[in-house]
Amino acid sequence: MLLFETKEQPLVIAGPCSAETREQVLQTAAALSQLPVKIFRAGIWKPRTKPGNFEGIGEEGLKWLQEVKRTYQFPVAIEVAQPQHIELALKYGIDAIWIGARTVVNPFQVQELASCLKGVQLPVMVKNPVTPDIDLWEGAIQRFEKMGLSQVAAIHRGFSSYNASSTYRNHPNWIIPIELKRRRPDLFIISDPSHITGKASLVKEAAQKAMNIGFNGLMIETHPHPKQAWSDAAQQITPNELQDLLASLIIRKQSTQDVLKSSELEYLRQLMDGIDAEIIDLLSRRMELSDRIGALKKDCNMTAFQPERWNEMLESLRERGAKQYLNKQFIATLFEQIHDESIRRQTEVMKLIDNPTKP
Repeated sequence: MLLFETKEQPLVIAGPCSAETREQVLQTAAALSQLPVKIFRAGIWKPRTKPGNFEGIGEEGLKWLQEVKRTYQFPVAIEVAQPQHIELALKYGIDAIWIGARTVVNPFQVQELASCLKGVQLPVMVKNPVTPDIDLWEGAIQRFEKMGLSQVAAIHRGFSSYNASSTYRNHPNWIIPIELKRRRPDLFIISDPSHITGKASLVKEAAQKAMNIGFNGLMIETHPHPKQAWSDAAQQITPNELQDLLASLIIRKQSTQDVLKSSELEYLRQLMDGIDAEIIDLLSRRMELSDRIGALKKDCNMTAFQPERWNEMLESLRERGAKQYLNKQFIATLFEQIHDESIRRQTEVMKLIDNPTKP
């Protein structure tokens, strides 16, 4: 069964955060069978942050998923975190598995799971790790591919943040999955707006954002009575809400057949390429000034990093950017990177002056 090579956009995976009761699972599946949902998902084992919360129904829930397959012809998917989970998934005929964000942070654990699947063609979806580490994410995907698995997909579910005032439960940090797509244009990437937002009211907006970027699928937690859910109640939507979301979703294309618009797009891209080249030239000139400043600071016995100067400069840049309708956080992030490189070069200049004979 080829789950990650559909021409339809998007591939929709839906179902409850947790399989709670047989009635709840079958009621959800009955409703979703009327929608363009291709895979039914349900959590069987739930790794919770603190003990004492509902941690999944366990093996009993796999029997309910078997019933979902028989009754509604849904492929079914679950999360696995231990080798015995994979053994049970194979025993009960589970069609696909996903590896959770907490598991992906541990390469030893990922390798143990991948080794269990050597010689088994079971579709695997790998969620991003809780930290924004693209190499760790890509490495986890590669561990399964090296076991001979031909169907491996990525799930973007956002990254943990300590910012209590954040709009999102897990910050999307869209640049990370975009970079993964750049590295692996062949890779099937699925968005999990439920975990990104943590709020049912924001799921639709995040799902559309994923489609605008060009993701291949959506995994959306769906529950017949979200307020009564045993886990992650705030981020689950009803089947009716999912129907409305999918009906309003705008699916973007990778290219256009409109010759005039294609020509205009190419013209604008060429203009942008020219501006990018100018930015590189300006950055080079700026770094030359950083080198000269580093030498002066060395002569004056000053530190490379001047906090007051940096804070004043950053605030001025944020305000200047805002007047040009540029996002303040974008300006801050951009110039933090430029400043870090400037400080690195200044310290290198100071070190070279102190040790002129060293390479």
